[in-house]
Order: sequence, then structure tokens, then C-alpha cells
Amino acid sequence: MKNLLEQIKAEYNAFIENADLQVEKNNKAAGMRARKNSLNLEKMMKEFRKLSLEESKK
Repeated sequence: MKNLLEQIKAEYNAFIENADLQVEKNNKAAGMRARKNSLNLEKMMKEFRKLSLEESKK
């Protein structure tokens, strides 16, 4: 679970960086990367929720 949290943090930081580039510099490629980061975050958050529920049942 700790490994998953580290992955979520790294993906979130990449998302913020790319989203900022899109907004501030109108960088279209960064916008594509930010959207991809958001999809990856969604998958990771679902996995976190699943693991969290399993841990709470122990």
C-alpha cells in the first residue's frame, strides 16, 4: 500500500506540472499528458480504495 501511495504522489505531481504548463503557456502536448495523468490517477485511486477497504477489515 505504501508503494501505491508513492505512485499516486508521483502521478499527481506530474499532473500538476503538466496542467500548469497547459494553462500558463497554452502547451497542447502538456494538456494531453495531464489528461493521461488524470486517467492514471483515477485507476490508482480505485486501487487505493480497494486496498484500504481490505486493510480496514483485518
